[in-house]
This record gives sequence, structure tokens and C-alpha cells, in this order.
Amino acid sequence: MNACLRLLGLAAALLLPVSAVHAAQALGQLVSVEGVRENQLLGYGLVVGLQGSGDSTQVKFSGQSVSNMLKQFGIKPPEGNASRLKNVATVMVSAVFPPGYRRGQQLDITVSSMGDAKSLRGGMLLLTPLRAADGEIYALAQGQLVVGGVTAQGASGSSVTVNSPTSGRIPNGATVEREIETDFDTQPTIRLSLKRPHFRTATNIVEAINRRYGQLATTRDATSVDVIAPPDPTRRVAFVADLEVLPVDIGESRPKVIFNSRTGTVVISEGVRVRAAAISHGSLKVIISEMPQVSQPGPFGRGQTTVVPQSQVKVEQSGGHMFKWPSGVSLQAIIDTVNSIGANPDDVMAILQALDQAGAIDGELIVI
Repeated sequence: MNACLRLLGLAAALLLPVSAVHAAQALGQLVSVEGVRENQLLGYGLVVGLQGSGDSTQVKFSGQSVSNMLKQFGIKPPEGNASRLKNVATVMVSAVFPPGYRRGQQLDITVSSMGDAKSLRGGMLLLTPLRAADGEIYALAQGQLVVGGVTAQGASGSSVTVNSPTSGRIPNGATVEREIETDFDTQPTIRLSLKRPHFRTATNIVEAINRRYGQLATTRDATSVDVIAPPDPTRRVAFVADLEVLPVDIGESRPKVIFNSRTGTVVISEGVRVRAAAISHGSLKVIISEMPQVSQPGPFGRGQTTVVPQSQVKVEQSGGHMFKWPSGVSLQAIIDTVNSIGANPDDVMAILQALDQAGAIDGELIVI
């Protein structure tokens, strides 16, 4: 049985015991507090100390970067000669600035090769400024790389690569030099932004908060809820911490069928139903084989030996399968039927697309 289909069966077994009424979840899992969020940082830098696995001379900006760095230390490279250093690689450095971090705190960073370096193993990142979307520098990064990938190459050119040797991490590799201001403690209200906008979920959040604290919460749409919060910063932090554990019933979303066209993964959520439909599914196989023949000239002829191409085309069509789903069939029945015919993920997707176009699926079909 196909591994993906076995995964579908396991997903069904896990989802079937869940009733139609969704269990309550903590409010902190459903919303994020506006103004208290992560920010992305990005920088461009150099990794040195590589064992000949750095950028080649084909990467022009690598030599320019080395020359610019040397000029900062008062060393003037020869004019017109690009630096040819195999122990240096140009990299992009990225980090996540958590909410509320102060000056002096440290961040984990990810370093990825930008040129054609073969490996960053053993390298050290030189001092690199990290900027946010506004162009300002918020952190400085530097340190020894931890690279999980490795590559090996023999004299004949054969090579083996495990994971990615051109990307690594530096734990606590960046230091915060500038804080990101927030208006969390200055506004009369705090806004809770739903991670999955839903009218019923937003309404349930308002009712749960007002039922516990009084008439403090209001909403204008399915994406956010405004809550009046204490003006004192200490009490406001405690209030938000209490809100995060408040149980809230989530609204029931429309069931979905998601198909990943790149990996062939098919996920069917609980609640998908199929109306009465008859389906016939078969496969057509075309086999083209090449058998070149060598044509030799006669013993005393003046001809030349030539290779004559000879192709053989064969078309095979396996027996098609036809089955019928009754109206209102459940997820488990869909999986059992599909597994019984030995369909692969592509077959599953073809069947589901045909059912969706026929209007026989009570759910949303999404292809990513």
C-alpha cells in the first residue's frame, strides 16, 4: 500500500473520534497581540577560514567585498586585480527579533551561502550588521558557524553530499544593539488578531471575555478583537497573561482537501462529504524503447559503419476501476475505497478534482 495512502488512513483514524462540536482552546493559541510580534532581520557578510571551499573567481562581488573590507583596515588592494581567495564566501545572514528584546540580549542567526561556495564548514562569520525592513541596524552578528551538512569528493569527480553544507547556524551569534519600540503599554485597548479569521471564533472570543471580565471586548470583523486593558503596565501584562489561558470555542471551518503538487501529499480534513457519484478510473501507459542497430558495409565496399536508430512504441491500458459512493459518505469510506484500488497520490488527486468539478464534494479543494 502506498505510504501516502497509509498516512491518510492514519490521519482518518486520528480525526474520526473528534465530534462535530470543536473542543475549547486556549485564547493564546488562537490570537496574537498586535504590537507584540517578531521582526525579521537580514544582513550581508563574509565567512572566512574555509579550507579552499569558498567562492570561486566567477563570483565577482565576492572579490569586491573582500577589497572593500580590506580598505576599512587601511589596506589598499592592487588596482585592477580581483581578489582570488578560495577561503572566503559571501553569505546572507538572517535572524528573528523576538518581541520585547532589549539591548545586549542575543539572537540565534542563520548563515547561507550567496555565491558558489562548496561548503561553509569550519568558517567564521565576520562582523555583520543586521537590518530590519526600515533599513536601520538593530543587531550585530559574528561567530563560528555550526554546519550540519557535509560533502566529500574523490579524485575521479565522484561526490557525496549529506544535508546542506552551504548553510549553518550560530547560536547566540547576534547581539541586539537597538530596541524596537512598541505601543503595547500606551494605548487604552489591546487588539487581538486572529491567526485564522472566522466570524464565529471572533464572536466566541468576545463572549468569553465579557462573560469573565465584564463588557471589555468588542469586534468589528472576523480578524480582530479590541479589549479594554488596565493602564498600569504591570497589571496590563498580568491581564494579557490571564487572557492567554482563557478557554474559547473555535468556529467550525469549511472542511478542506489539500493537495501538494510538488510532494504528492494529500490531506483530507474531517467533515469532508461526497454526494452520490459513480467513478471510473483507469491508467494508460506508453512505453518507448530504443534499440539502435549497427550497419556494417560489405567486405570490399567503400561504405562506413553507421548506427541505425530503431524505436519501438507500445501502448498498454490497464483495466479501469469503477465504483460508486453513496450520498454523504464519510472520510473513512473515501480512504477505504481509494486504498482498495491501489491508487497513488496522483490518482487520488485526479479523482478528487473530477468530483469537485462535478459538484459532488461538500468541501473546499486546495492545490498548493
